[in-house]
Amino acid sequence: MYKKNKQIVSEEKTSILFWILTAFVVLFMFWAPFQKGLFNGNTFDFERPIYSSLVWGFIIMFLASLYLLFNWKLQDHRDWLSLFVWLLPFTYLLARIHEASRYYSTNMLYIQMLYSIFFILGLYLCRSSLGNRIITYCIMVSGYVVVWFGMINWLGYKSLSASLVQWFAIIQNNEYKDAVMMADNQLRLTSIFQYANSYAAYLIALLLAAAYLIVKTRKPASILIHAFMLVPMLVSLLLTLSRGGLVILPVVLLLVLPFMKITKQIFVFIHFGIAGLISMLILNKITLVGEQFYLHQDLSTASTGLWILLGSSVGCAVIIWLLQRFVYPILENYFEAKIKNRFANILLPAAALIVGCLGIFIVFGNTGALNLFPDYIKQRIENINFEQHSVLERGTFYKDSIKLLNDYPLTGAGGGAWAALYEKYQNNPYVSRQAHNFFIQYLVETGIIGILILLAFLIYIFYLYIHRQLKAPQSNENHHVFFIFTIALLVHSIIDFDLSFVFLGVLVFLCLGAMISHIDTSATAKFIKPNALPYINKGVPAVLLVLSIVMFFISTQNLNANSLFSSAVANASGNKPINEVFNTVDKALKIHPNQPDYSIYKINILMQGYQQTKDEQYYTLLMDQINQLKQTEPHNRYLIDQELQAYLLKDQLTQAHDLARSQISNFPWDITLYEKVISYDLGLSEQARAQHNEALMTQYWNDAFDIHNMVLAKMKDLESLPKAQVQGREFDVTKTMAFNLGQIEYIRGQYASATEYLKMYVNDQFNDEMEQDIARWYLASLQKQNKNDQALYDKLIAKHPDEKDEINKLANATFSVK
Repeated sequence: MYKKNKQIVSEEKTSILFWILTAFVVLFMFWAPFQKGLFNGNTFDFERPIYSSLVWGFIIMFLASLYLLFNWKLQDHRDWLSLFVWLLPFTYLLARIHEASRYYSTNMLYIQMLYSIFFILGLYLCRSSLGNRIITYCIMVSGYVVVWFGMINWLGYKSLSASLVQWFAIIQNNEYKDAVMMADNQLRLTSIFQYANSYAAYLIALLLAAAYLIVKTRKPASILIHAFMLVPMLVSLLLTLSRGGLVILPVVLLLVLPFMKITKQIFVFIHFGIAGLISMLILNKITLVGEQFYLHQDLSTASTGLWILLGSSVGCAVIIWLLQRFVYPILENYFEAKIKNRFANILLPAAALIVGCLGIFIVFGNTGALNLFPDYIKQRIENINFEQHSVLERGTFYKDSIKLLNDYPLTGAGGGAWAALYEKYQNNPYVSRQAHNFFIQYLVETGIIGILILLAFLIYIFYLYIHRQLKAPQSNENHHVFFIFTIALLVHSIIDFDLSFVFLGVLVFLCLGAMISHIDTSATAKFIKPNALPYINKGVPAVLLVLSIVMFFISTQNLNANSLFSSAVANASGNKPINEVFNTVDKALKIHPNQPDYSIYKINILMQGYQQTKDEQYYTLLMDQINQLKQTEPHNRYLIDQELQAYLLKDQLTQAHDLARSQISNFPWDITLYEKVISYDLGLSEQARAQHNEALMTQYWNDAFDIHNMVLAKMKDLESLPKAQVQGREFDVTKTMAFNLGQIEYIRGQYASATEYLKMYVNDQFNDEMEQDIARWYLASLQKQNKNDQALYDKLIAKHPDEKDEINKLANATFSVK
């Protein structure tokens, strides 16, 4: 084994491809985090860095294919897995049979291909100790940069953080926005992710990996660097206010400890205890610095906070180094001599579980331990329970996902299925384009077939790793950091959408490949004839080579389209001629025709052109663009509004009504659709009355009240939500709905009922035209019943004298179809 590793190292040192591929991974690890973690937000705003990643990824895939063409042979588990991993993007390709969104599903297919590329890079670059060391320290150092980036933002050094960002040539803004965010009236540290919970997951992986590297190495410099980072990482974790992170941290710790020797386990706890104690001592001061800057723009304590953090980190590093240097060797020799039981490694995790339960009692019991935390962190910890809103809401997401899956069981609804379809299946009007669970989101996207393939892939990898660990523990030591990152991110992704950040997804697949890169156990398939192997050995890399070329050009074109669209938006903001903007958008759409943001922007331009010129050519192009986009994005809510507006431009009220009515089943908690339908019912009933069509008029009246009853029924459903669960968006009888229903009741002579609807939103402020109209109809309905509201009448007439005649006209008006 040693000779084989030495041979690989020798080959790699002289291999240009090895150094090119390694350099790419290193650069990516420092570039990608600062692109907002490459968050896949499924909109134009997020796509450029993802497309840039794809361009570079397929260049690397091309180079890797050249390397594999001469070196790859189907002979061990690694080689089989380098094939197996391509089944994952294949399931996304298969899911396009029933795709809910062409744009979303295509992007996810490309992203899964990027994950496969990084899996293969991890698999082959980390075979030797040289590649392993480079990738390990690349991951760790890039993570430390992210941690300090977050802390200097918290401490108020935004100009310093901006310089750091510009040094990486990432963005040109003066600052990296939202590295610290206000949520629920509490400041939360988010660093580069702009989402505190995913940052917490990343910190957990970094923390545990750093602790492992401290106890693994004997090099003073390495110990000091990793120990120095423990305090900033623990403080950062607490400042994220992530309750899920605090719950997941001990779970992940218990999962990774059994793979370490008992001495290492003991010192991991000791080091965490030291760093935790120091972190608690400085937490209040660091918290106060952030609050003073973000809430009061006070920088007077920023330098003090920075020096406290630096000094505490140095002190922690020195203490830990002394323990590692003088105490650790003594205990290691003692335990190795005294403990020979093969199950000794699980004794401490078992004890930690018991101690952890005791710790939970101390923290959550009436012991006063929580008083050590700042007030708002104390409140977050106190709120950790299964009845809190975030837990109940996630449970709702998961139940709604099963409803979605029932309609697309085998192959799913394509990439981005949850974002495209969740509103159709949701239990209440929450807003969440993420299912907050990677595996459930994967399930609805790729169906039962996809999730089984993913689980088989993961189980196979973890089986190989654990089997090797049990058989030869020492051989896994250099790969345990990759195991830690994989476990931490996958476990936390069970309760959040961490892997919607493409950077974190790449990190998981890179580590999945790296953690088994040293396992070269032979694995032959009896069904493959020996004379077929040479064709397979050359054919597979050749296919990857061709695929990389095709995908490189596709990704480059998508990136070019993004640039054109950005230029069009900039030109529109600069008041450039509309034709110039239109032509640029058109060029972007010719390259990337399925991008909904580009299409909707073009629709807006055409709509403006028609409104200004009444040129029928604009309207024809407008409807053509709408119908074209509907073929690939049938569930796009913005497109529905554009189509409704297009019908109204032509006074096609029937078509608008039918469209809005039909979409209620797809967006059952969108109150604006119910509101529009009732408004259209009123307008169409008035048209029918003018045409003396009593039956049609009555039909639209009845439809309006059917819609109203649907709203009332769903409002009743909301009453069954648990008290701690927030319903989400407002869902109630709106002002416009009440006004329109009151008008219908007045027109058909139901004055008492009209009064009841109108008084829901009547007031004496008359802030807008609708409030004035509501007051007029309300007062007229009272007159019809020989009643009055003199105070309201006097205030309305005083503010709008002409309303006196309007009320009289309305009270004396007759509404008849005769």
